[in-house]
Amino acid sequence: MKLVSWNVQWGRDAHGRVDLQRTVEQAQHLADFDVICMQEITRGFGVLPGGPGPDQFAELEHALSGYTVLDAIGADLPSLDGSPQRRQFGNALATRLPVSLVIRHSLPWPADAAAPSMQRVALEAVVETNGGALRIIVTHLEFYSLKQRLAQVDELRRLQQEAADHAAHPAAAENAAGPFAPTSRPVSAIVCGDFNSAFGTQAYQRFIAPLAGAPGFIDAWTALHPGRTPPPTAGVYDTQQWSEGSMACDFVFVTEDLRTRLRSCEIDGATQASDHQPIVLELD
Repeated sequence: MKLVSWNVQWGRDAHGRVDLQRTVEQAQHLADFDVICMQEITRGFGVLPGGPGPDQFAELEHALSGYTVLDAIGADLPSLDGSPQRRQFGNALATRLPVSLVIRHSLPWPADAAAPSMQRVALEAVVETNGGALRIIVTHLEFYSLKQRLAQVDELRRLQQEAADHAAHPAAAENAAGPFAPTSRPVSAIVCGDFNSAFGTQAYQRFIAPLAGAPGFIDAWTALHPGRTPPPTAGVYDTQQWSEGSMACDFVFVTEDLRTRLRSCEIDGATQASDHQPIVLELD
């Protein structure tokens, strides 16, 4: 299974031009991916720099024929002109693998008057791979507030423990047609996205700390490149937005039980199709 994780900044490249189709083509050039996890996809946010289209989730459906495209909205705001289309900002997951359960998790948003912030979300999809079912979670944590980032990390860890509990104590379906489906969720998981937390900092270290009663997370890149520091994933080419310098803040984490299935995890340093660099993961 091949997965791409990328903060695509609504298809805006390092030079300010928006073209989501070009971004998808760049991802396809990197890998014949089974799953792509994107952050910063929008609806109704044409006022953003570069002028993204009215519905980028629909654009992804058009660009990725044969893939199931899922959305999860964090910020959901009224239009500025009184029109019915709302301004929405969130994550997308597209896959050609079979998808069973999909869950959209609103992440904690504790008050922090010192920092601008927005509601953040994690999109979870249970997909069927040749190696068994996996939970794939794409997220994008708060940039300005460490308090909020840490709360969001804690929630992602709690969700892993919740999934382990469901795996150990599954409830049966009420019937085949209703919404009360079986509650079992696989313990094996991939959590990827823009963590807005530099490699080795407090939020990063908290995320990979051991978990009670569930397999914890490891950084797939460092597991395959032991003793090395990952290259920067943000601000490599867009030095205007990242005037304070580049950093590694995008990660693909996998549960410890998937360590032996890791084949490769690479950060592409060449593309300039976003202010972030994509990560490509391959599992047996």
